[in-house]
Amino acid sequence: MDLKFKFVHFAVVVLFLVQLGESQNATFDITKYGAKSDADISEALLSAFKEACQSTSPSTIVIPKGTFQMNQVKLEGPCKGPLELQIQATLKAPSDPNQLKTGEWLTINKLDGFTMSGGGTLDGQGKAAWECKESKKCTKLPNNLSFNSLTNSIIKDITTLDSKSFHVNVNQCKNLTFLHFNVKAPGDSPNTDGIHISRSSSVNVTESTFSTGDDCISVGDQTEQLSITKVTCGPGHGISVGSLGGNPDEKPVVGVIVKNCTFISTDNGVRIKTWPASHPGVVSDIHFEDIMVQNVSNPIFIDQVYCPSGICNKNLPSQVKISNVTIQNIKGTSRTQNAVSLLCSKGAPCEGVEVGDIDITYSGKEGPATSKCENIKPNLKGKQSPNVCSSAGAPAPAPAPARAASSSS
Repeated sequence: MDLKFKFVHFAVVVLFLVQLGESQNATFDITKYGAKSDADISEALLSAFKEACQSTSPSTIVIPKGTFQMNQVKLEGPCKGPLELQIQATLKAPSDPNQLKTGEWLTINKLDGFTMSGGGTLDGQGKAAWECKESKKCTKLPNNLSFNSLTNSIIKDITTLDSKSFHVNVNQCKNLTFLHFNVKAPGDSPNTDGIHISRSSSVNVTESTFSTGDDCISVGDQTEQLSITKVTCGPGHGISVGSLGGNPDEKPVVGVIVKNCTFISTDNGVRIKTWPASHPGVVSDIHFEDIMVQNVSNPIFIDQVYCPSGICNKNLPSQVKISNVTIQNIKGTSRTQNAVSLLCSKGAPCEGVEVGDIDITYSGKEGPATSKCENIKPNLKGKQSPNVCSSAGAPAPAPAPARAASSSS
């Protein structure tokens, strides 16, 4: 074959592949659908999504850099191909909670192969809503983000700011990853959980930061195979499995690992919480490993008499069974003398709990760090400082209360 012909043939093939790639990766910029800076982009986003959702090849919806107002939006599949929502902008929710109808601010439903990216910020402008909640004039407030029935999806390089309620709610998702995800809200903002996960499997949260007024990450029922790694939490109420047992027919929580995480000035570190006088439930295969705590009130906490409102029948035990838990290599400083609390249920004592290599110090005037245990006989390994579940010495003080009780604390 002639060399010149070969070159021309090669050039034609490359051009064809480039054109094919362009045709297979469609971009939908919301400014081409009428979106304007500092104006409500809800309709433009819905229009772009409607068109992108019909594409059989991968498509990207772009919200370009700038500041945009956005009312409530629900993007619901299924779509014909993978879809990416690239948020480069700062999106602002209405500050008045009365402007938002029932539901969440941005809801994404029933998508496979979904990506949210772009380095942008979703600003819930929650201050007025928090004041409304504290005065008991508001009841149900919207979350910033709600992900329902997503599969094989990733949320990366996104910040959620000052949500009116939870920053993110994850429900009925499978194979969902949060990467370089940031949550920001004041430490006294009520009920602003970072990510709440329930009825989902194979969720991964990694290399992310949480500063908020409630749990950095909370785990609801029917959660399986959840991985939380390389997360920094603080301020906030820690990373919590629960609260559980408050509702009938809750499904088991199985397979949660929290590893290589750091807690800074939080009300709790790693925690499992269940209600007294509860409905039956199961929590098993939970692993807290390689954790750093800095000035944390309750660094290690199993709480089966969880009752933030104080209106509970603590005489009746929790019926949630906790088993197969490892608490390994947790180091740092406690803000309170009682650094380790393993308060299990007398109705369903904890089983198969292994505690190893704990090194948590307390420098207060009361003396060195202590522990408190009820209805548990843990398997102890390695170094224990403080001595875990030791009968020697005076009884340890009760765990420190959270700064503000809430429905999810």
